[in-house]
Amino acid sequence: MSARLNAFLLHLAGSVLIALLVLLLVFRLWYPAPLHVALGVTHIFLLLLLVDVVLGPLLTLLVYKVGKKTLVFDMAVILILQLAALGYGLWTVTESRPVWAVFSVDRFDLVQALDLDMRQLHSARPEYRAASWHGPRWAGAVAPEGVEERNNLIFESAMGGSDIPQRPNLYRPLSEMADVLRSRARPLEELASYNDTKQVREVLADWPEADAWLPLKARARSMVVLLNKQRAEVVSVIDLNPWD
Repeated sequence: MSARLNAFLLHLAGSVLIALLVLLLVFRLWYPAPLHVALGVTHIFLLLLLVDVVLGPLLTLLVYKVGKKTLVFDMAVILILQLAALGYGLWTVTESRPVWAVFSVDRFDLVQALDLDMRQLHSARPEYRAASWHGPRWAGAVAPEGVEERNNLIFESAMGGSDIPQRPNLYRPLSEMADVLRSRARPLEELASYNDTKQVREVLADWPEADAWLPLKARARSMVVLLNKQRAEVVSVIDLNPWD
């Protein structure tokens, strides 16, 4: 086997190993299923990762030659380009990672790190000041008590700015909103109005403790949050349509 082919295979093996570790990090820790689908990052990130994994070793196959004077420089450039592409992909998904699933009014909103309104973070409760790095945490949110602040929020959100779910200073534990959560919870039978009946039955069979649900609004695809209404607790997020 030629030295060039050996270099290609070694580079490919290292690239594949790093890609597998990145996949575990992104899709098991930052975007636990099915939230990577809800936010639409799956195809874009996988394509970027595939190009990164394939392109680096192919460039090595093209330029590698024993005794070549610029070999070290050429390999360094290839590795830097490959790591830069990987770093850009990771930076993009970290900025877009889901950090909070926030109940407000009659639904949950999946809030991404880049959507958080940090202006009044100092007035948020301590547990809501840090964005999660291991999937979204659950919280409720309430409207501001002051009339002026409430009017400003309405105006900003109407102009495309942040709304209640994006403002950590308005977050509260779900336990403090148990009564509202119960009053807004919807019966499981309603899911058959928006999904195939057989699919609903099969999915719900995995979550026997769930007896109600609410919509989860997300950037790419809205989903369903299963609830235990009696305990006012979240059971799971499932990939079913919450509306037509």
